[in-house]
Amino acid sequence: MSRGPGKNARSSRGLGVPRLNIRPARVGDVPSIQDLIRTFADKKLMIRRSPGELYESIREFFVAVDDGGRVIGCAALHVFWEDLAELKCLAVAQEAQGLGVGRRLVEACWKSAAELEIKTVFTLTYVADFFERCGFRTIDKAELPHKIWNECVRCPLFPNCTEIALTRETEASVPSANGIPAMAVV
Repeated sequence: MSRGPGKNARSSRGLGVPRLNIRPARVGDVPSIQDLIRTFADKKLMIRRSPGELYESIREFFVAVDDGGRVIGCAALHVFWEDLAELKCLAVAQEAQGLGVGRRLVEACWKSAAELEIKTVFTLTYVADFFERCGFRTIDKAELPHKIWNECVRCPLFPNCTEIALTRETEASVPSANGIPAMAVV
């Protein structure tokens, strides 16, 4: 994830984090979500999504909306099993990168996972350092269950994928030295 514009650009564009609204996606957001994802899919950094796929999974998505009402970011939480979900489709408009938009979208997905009582959230990414700053830890892809690979065959880089797998676990899943569950701190 590249860095966005400097401090002056932030205030002149009105993209500062305090005016940012993170909310569940609506069907009217699908064209904007698709455009964001397409930007990264064209660079082979993400799997392209059809409008049909996005409409079918709209309830999984959160969007970041700037004070002008424009969707400048998106992310989805896809549940695989009772204790496992994937944070996917994280995309932030180039001009909004480096302003905390991605972090706020990750936190919205994390909060949703906690509300669903999901123990582990994983992601596959080329920007592991960003997710590590959000509380994720790098793991070997082989640790993930096979059922998560069904989308990978559509990726232009399959089977030579170099994405990094990371996970983040709920408080109850994080070991501690004294037997009391540790907080998963971001």
